[in-house]
Amino acid sequence: MSTPQPPMPQAAVPDWQAVAAGSPYPTYTSPIPVVRTHLGHAISSEWTKIRSVRSTMWTLGVFVALVVGIGLLIAALVSAQASDESLAGENPLSFGVFGLLLGSMCIITLGVLTTASEYGTGMIRTTMTACPSRARVLAAKSIVFFAVAFTVTFASVLLVALADVSLLQGAKSPSGSEWLKGTFGISLYIALLGLLSLLVGSIIRHSAGAITIMIALVLAPLVMALFMFADSLESVRQALFDYSIPSQLSVFYTHSLSNSGPTGWDPLWIALGVTAVAFAVAVSLLQSRDV
Repeated sequence: MSTPQPPMPQAAVPDWQAVAAGSPYPTYTSPIPVVRTHLGHAISSEWTKIRSVRSTMWTLGVFVALVVGIGLLIAALVSAQASDESLAGENPLSFGVFGLLLGSMCIITLGVLTTASEYGTGMIRTTMTACPSRARVLAAKSIVFFAVAFTVTFASVLLVALADVSLLQGAKSPSGSEWLKGTFGISLYIALLGLLSLLVGSIIRHSAGAITIMIALVLAPLVMALFMFADSLESVRQALFDYSIPSQLSVFYTHSLSNSGPTGWDPLWIALGVTAVAFAVAVSLLQSRDV
């Protein structure tokens, strides 16, 4: 006895009633439901992209290795060589800044590659064809990248912070605000720095050029300030010290490279303002330029 076969799907057929009603061409009723696209679809697409490319795993893997490895190494060395008296009053969370400064280069690189690499491969044309709303594409890339960068940074920083507090028992116990700034706040700052790199990559549309610009933004002000010896340049030198990225990173650990400049949560608001301006510029150029 033969097994009954399942019914075959019906193909779309002309709507001859519309023809009879006076339509010059037959219309078709598609069996595939048509759904209005929204930001959630673009976010899902960008999440698939960022987790399926090797550069994400490599850059984030190196980032975690640098932040955790250097943070634990410095804490172990300080714990072995410093006395409890010399550690008194020190914030044990502050020893994680060295790994973060190097690890930020990985976040910068990943941020640039998230956008600029699509221009290099020509994949941006497919992206814009699938989602003609260019502002939506950039917003989706920004949301996905920021979430990934913040999550990985927060997990790494929290691990280093817990280890540092355990190893450096002679140091003071961090307060609640110091814990908040040294884990959550610094993670937001690093994620914003990576997001700024993503936007610069969209503006420049060239991976090497955008990475060079961002690395110069991180390191050049501090290096320039170190070689400004003239008294007439003292105000410029001090401003470069105060607003350099390494100095702003140290503010989250209650220690700054200078006695002036941003304090408290100021570096986060500065980074947020600069990133918002860069986002507006990137959207404007994305709308006006051909891909």
